Amino acid sequence: MSAPEHLNSHHRETLAQIFRHPLSHNLEWHAIVSLLESVGTVKETKKDHVVVTIGDSTETLEVPHNKDIDPNSLANLRRLLRNEGYAPDADPAA
Repeated sequence: MSAPEHLNSHHRETLAQIFRHPLSHNLEWHAIVSLLESVGTVKETKKDHVVVTIGDSTETLEVPHNKDIDPNSLANLRRLLRNEGYAPDADPAA
């Protein structure tokens, strides 16, 4: 996976874990939020959700009750990142 140059090694590893199959069960929420803050904006809502905007795409994700992200939120996160070019199969020229 070729990750954007502006991401540090921790963010690149988190990005790789997000797209890894099968799902890594040690993908922690705080690492995901850190990655998202480095590529876009993250705003917390009053109802245990965060609104994430990357480029022209916005997604609302549920904040997990434990440290790990759930599979449905992960699918939404993958879609958001893929739409904005942060995926293993993303074309950097697009």
